[in-house]
Amino acid sequence: MKRTELTRRDLLGLAAKGAASVVVSQSLLAACASGAGNAADTASSAATVAANGAPGGSASCVITAALEEGPFFVDEKLNRADIRSDPGSAAVSTGVPLALTFNVSRVAGSACTPLTGAYLDVWHCDAGGVYSDVEGESHKFLRGYQVTDANGVAKFTTIYPGWYPGRAVHIHFKLRLFAGSTKSYELTSQLFFDESLTDAVHAHRPYNSRGTRNTRNANDGIYNELSPSQKAALTLQAAKAGNGYEGVVNFGVQVA
Repeated sequence: MKRTELTRRDLLGLAAKGAASVVVSQSLLAACASGAGNAADTASSAATVAANGAPGGSASCVITAALEEGPFFVDEKLNRADIRSDPGSAAVSTGVPLALTFNVSRVAGSACTPLTGAYLDVWHCDAGGVYSDVEGESHKFLRGYQVTDANGVAKFTTIYPGWYPGRAVHIHFKLRLFAGSTKSYELTSQLFFDESLTDAVHAHRPYNSRGTRNTRNANDGIYNELSPSQKAALTLQAAKAGNGYEGVVNFGVQVA
């Protein structure tokens, strides 16, 4: 499988695709301490930050910036919470476990309510910096979607991402709503990681076989589209959980 390399030209081309305004923020997972029509990317969104990191908590809505889709979204319609394996071979991607909980809210005025029935896709590269299902590659590891439940929650089990030249460590996600078979809304963004945590994770196998990554948050072109507050909102705060990590992504959308 080929390594994925993005040139400056690629990054500029991807940046031109960015149309959506996304609102996203993260908090630590509280539980870890206790053991449809023609759809266009929506012009604005809003984030919900629950004080306890869970649906139903005291919340405020904060606006932040969108990030473009980036490369390699493939709509394989893989409805699964554990995205580590390849459906064809059943081979499981090796790496440090990472549990993600997405709390999705509909924002109207000052009210934030759970957004149910939303399709949420997550995809990212493996520990070696490789994406599945691209450039003629037939595997489908580290891809999948869940539909948000009655509390607006979607959960995924994956691994901590690796790196590839030209990009900081990140995870892609896409939210879609459908009216029947017609897409009515779409929102796309990316999550980044604390560099000290990535340093610690990537010091171990299988990540350390790649050597030191050549792009960190500070010199990632997409990350640097963001203001300081937006960078903080899109940097996942992951807490230690067993032999891996877990974290929460709280975000809301303004849907007509």
